[in-house]
Amino acid sequence: MTREHAPPASGNGAPLSGSVLAEAAVVFAVVLSIHAAVWDRYSWCAVALAVQAFYVQYKWDRLLQQGSAVFQFRMSANSGLLPASVVMPLLGLVMKERCQSVGNPYFERFGIVVAATGMAVALFSSVLALGISRPVPTNTCVISGLAGGVIIYIMKHSLSVGEVIEVLEVLLIFVYLNMILLYLLPRCFTPGEALLVLGGISFMLNQLIKRSLTVVESQGDPVDFFLLVVVVGMVLMGIFFSTLFVFMDSGTWASSIFFHLMTCVLGLGVVLPWLHRLIRKNPLLWLLQFLFQTETRIYLLVYWSLLATLACLVVLYQNAKRSSSESKKHQAPTIARKYFHFIVVATYIPGIIFDRTLLYVAATICLAVFIFLEYVRYFRIKPLGHTLRSLLSLFLDERDSGPLILTHIYLLLGMSLPIWLVPRPCTQKGSLAGARALVPYAGVLAVGVGDTVASIFGSTMGEIHWPGTKKTFEGTMTSIFAQIISVALILIFDSGVDLNYSYAWILGSISIVSLLEAYTTQIDNLLLPLYLLILLMA
Repeated sequence: MTREHAPPASGNGAPLSGSVLAEAAVVFAVVLSIHAAVWDRYSWCAVALAVQAFYVQYKWDRLLQQGSAVFQFRMSANSGLLPASVVMPLLGLVMKERCQSVGNPYFERFGIVVAATGMAVALFSSVLALGISRPVPTNTCVISGLAGGVIIYIMKHSLSVGEVIEVLEVLLIFVYLNMILLYLLPRCFTPGEALLVLGGISFMLNQLIKRSLTVVESQGDPVDFFLLVVVVGMVLMGIFFSTLFVFMDSGTWASSIFFHLMTCVLGLGVVLPWLHRLIRKNPLLWLLQFLFQTETRIYLLVYWSLLATLACLVVLYQNAKRSSSESKKHQAPTIARKYFHFIVVATYIPGIIFDRTLLYVAATICLAVFIFLEYVRYFRIKPLGHTLRSLLSLFLDERDSGPLILTHIYLLLGMSLPIWLVPRPCTQKGSLAGARALVPYAGVLAVGVGDTVASIFGSTMGEIHWPGTKKTFEGTMTSIFAQIISVALILIFDSGVDLNYSYAWILGSISIVSLLEAYTTQIDNLLLPLYLLILLMA
């Protein structure tokens, strides 16, 4: 048997473990389910992409094990190429189907562009792994080449010239962001997580540039522009300060004062004028008017402020316990870390029920605050930098192996992505019926309820472990049961949800995502809501 035909190995050099194969089986179950629901040439492309990603993932795992990858990736997990590669294409497919069914041709084409872009960046990640593998994996190159050829051929005859250029623009941005951010942030991502995060940022940056160049008065929703400008502005701010502090010590008072001054300059001189050009209004006045527009919004803002205060008190209390502990390496237990999941669930459910647009904007503001505070912690900006380092170090786990602490940001993203990603024109007038009515709750169910219950019950009561993992059968079963109970409660308290007898699909979707939680080594706060969103939308 030749080397190329030998059984694939996981990141530790052993034959593919049961956990890796089980994760792949769950991902293929999702891909085939979407393929059966959509059943067009684009869904065939998604199947071809998944097949080639399964083979290339082994090459990435071996590169990580040998230390031969171009950049330093997170080592406590496998490469995660397969589960990450299919997310954007599947999301684009279900978006296309949903918008097509409600007769919205603009967002139907937008969904196709999302799918094509996801396939392009996934193929680039595959080509990168194959290009640096030695010896050259001939058979895997043939499989990847055939899949890539089919995808390129179908997309060439499906996309307009402008859409092809848009896909290539995103791919170019993705390549440059990979080179910049993976160099500046070693060990923060696996290849799959980098594909998801940087691919999403690249797409948003290209959308923002495109809309800035073609802006027309009264075109577009200010809420959508707000999200684009805030995310892109925070990323560019991070790149700017990372480059700047290579040449100066960021921990001095002079550097800290300069950091705060430049933040004001970038915010007032770049971000706000950019947003003003897009929404044709004063951004600050628009935001204040939006936040305090109704009495319900005022009540929600007061309620959320109380929950934010509670979260801060939890952090201070856990650190006080550490100070009184004899061990300086005291870490917060699993249950203590899951307090934040309960707080986030209590935050999002009222927002989804009473005012989703306000939740959309509030989550965007919260993301900007989280990223800014992480910059302050990472660069040791006075006066809060060292304090944040001390307070947050208590909640670190094996996934925070790089210079950044990202788990709390991933938690916010996982809860918010189902609110942000689905085009609102395609979700109005009762178009979200059946299982689709639960789409806004995908983050709450997958992360806020499912992942939390699985972690607590699995760590305290679990005895039967899934093969090749630390996760337990009891944790997964209680997770599924808790999510079913949550769906029943949503039906009671949210009168806008009508499942229309689609209970079997909902149960199957929850079960598949819970199995993925048991086997994946990627950031579950980010991955699980996206998969549940895709399944519910289909």
